[in-house]
Amino acid sequence: MLFSPKRLTNTVRYGKIKGRNNVRPSGRIANGGRMSTVRFGDTSPVILPHGLALAPLAGVSDRAFRRVCRRLGADFTVSEMVSAKALCYEQKAKGGKVRSVSGALASVMADELPMAVQLFGSEPDFMAEAARMLEANDYLGCVGEVPPASIDINMGCPVRKITANGEGSALLRDPALVGRIVRAVSDAVRIPVTVKIRAGWDKDSINAPEIAKICEDAGAAMLCVHARTREQMYEPGVERSVIARVKAAVSIPVLGNGDIYSAADALSMMEETGCDGVMIARGAMGNPWIFSEICAALDGRDYRRPAPAERFEVALAQVREMIDEKGERVGVAEAKKHLAWYCRGLEGAAAARGRLMLARDYAELVSVVGELVASLPEGES
Repeated sequence: MLFSPKRLTNTVRYGKIKGRNNVRPSGRIANGGRMSTVRFGDTSPVILPHGLALAPLAGVSDRAFRRVCRRLGADFTVSEMVSAKALCYEQKAKGGKVRSVSGALASVMADELPMAVQLFGSEPDFMAEAARMLEANDYLGCVGEVPPASIDINMGCPVRKITANGEGSALLRDPALVGRIVRAVSDAVRIPVTVKIRAGWDKDSINAPEIAKICEDAGAAMLCVHARTREQMYEPGVERSVIARVKAAVSIPVLGNGDIYSAADALSMMEETGCDGVMIARGAMGNPWIFSEICAALDGRDYRRPAPAERFEVALAQVREMIDEKGERVGVAEAKKHLAWYCRGLEGAAAARGRLMLARDYAELVSVVGELVASLPEGES
């Protein structure tokens, strides 16, 4: 059975709606229940009305997902991470015949602004050169309409294939190199430079406050702190006190990151740490409405979770955009995990996920989703 359009007419409404779908987090922040606008950068300032950002997520935060999150309340998004060295080397291909994977990842469309492109690398010269190309919006494989609003430097990725090269969170073990990289990138571009870091390499070397101050002194305009060490990877539980210590150490805006799955989580993080805003990663996977929920909480409005039909209307629109951009074979393959995340918490989700993984084309994905929604008890959310 194909997805029934009649089940897609409900909309998310805000206001005083009675019922169990309402969520009004009890957490309040110091500024009268509303966060101050986050602003960073001097020459080309970036403004985040609610201080809400989507984190860079390799293999997840592609253009289709970024656009969904922006429409649902994210003020700012960041690309999947781009290798500075790869981007530089791709420019040297004879006759431009090398397919530029980096160029496609780094491309920005006008409707995505404000958005950052995240670079990773450990060599200041390559990082600076890549940043210059991004700001000029001129590099092999570029399909973007505009340059990014800012450059983000990855100093938080914990994955072995990145850290083994001295990149990502491995940089936290070399504060002097951190300073050289941030200074090189900051001097290379006029747009703001931001840095995403972790608490430290391991429990014996929690140095985020020191790293943060080095980044600020080297020209960084904003920081994001993932309150776990590299050693912790993505284990449950974050050390929010590290974010508070970073906030106390610098004068530039600080976004908190880690274990934010609801508006209550976001508001309590801001209360406990004093951070200026939050960056959401896994909490947005399958639930981009988390941004709507947090916006409602900050604005003092009620919030209603989307009904399943509404949830999958957005999900399938995202899938169609993925297919338009990547082709059906790649788009469908990459969409399966997204749809599986959208299924979480629904009765029959496990069986639906199994069928989604076997789907061969978009029509089969639609069929699986339509049958799941039709099978749900009335009122399930």
